[in-house]
Amino acid sequence: MKVYISSDIEGVTNVTNWDETELYHDAHEAAKKQMTREVVAACRGAIAAGATEIFVKDAHDSARNIIAEELPEEVTLIRGWTGSPESMMAGLDETFDAVIYIGYHSGANYDGNPLAHTMNTQNNYFRINGKDAAEFDMNTYVAACHGVPAVFLSGDEQLCEHAKELVPSIETVGVKYGVGGATFNMNADKACRLIEAGVEAGLKKREECRIEEPETYDVEISFKEPAKAYRACFFPGVYSVDARTVSYTAEDALEMMTVKMFIL
Repeated sequence: MKVYISSDIEGVTNVTNWDETELYHDAHEAAKKQMTREVVAACRGAIAAGATEIFVKDAHDSARNIIAEELPEEVTLIRGWTGSPESMMAGLDETFDAVIYIGYHSGANYDGNPLAHTMNTQNNYFRINGKDAAEFDMNTYVAACHGVPAVFLSGDEQLCEHAKELVPSIETVGVKYGVGGATFNMNADKACRLIEAGVEAGLKKREECRIEEPETYDVEISFKEPAKAYRACFFPGVYSVDARTVSYTAEDALEMMTVKMFIL
């Protein structure tokens, strides 16, 4: 079995402030260690379920956060950014059996995590077919485009609830929840234990987690700065809705992500 793990950091337990997410900041040390621990726990669960190949995408900011030497020998670690539209899912194709998300966070326009955002902090929301989307949504659609089911997610509790709206059978572990600018965090050892068990359980019900792509993707992006919306509407197929908002329609997930790559 071949498994793909995409890992972010804002949904890792005990990560609360932006400085903890920034490479070279002193506060980042503890965050990257727990990010690594949660990824390793996911790998253990995948191996217990029968995985023989695991690709891990370090999908946060610099994409150089995970401590490579801590990973099992079954892992191929993807560091840095390819520059392809798949972004946080770079390298995923139809040869994979399942996708797992570690350390993911609520999207822009949600309040379940003080670090909530979608791709960057320059937008008020990224909406797909009328619904505010998180990075989980767009990445799960990318996986569906390749016929690969998303079977597990860890992160903040609000995102876990949100994820089940798109993939009802997905296994989740909510390791934290946000209130205002604070986070209420699960014990780090307990989080790793639950992630390991959840990944193993999720991989055993892969078929239940398959979803179909929608016929089209009607995307609406609200920028915080009108100048960015004005610039975006010059991209072919992107239209101005109002001073801060643009829209476009994509035929599949990869087209949606390609346009997003150039305008967001």
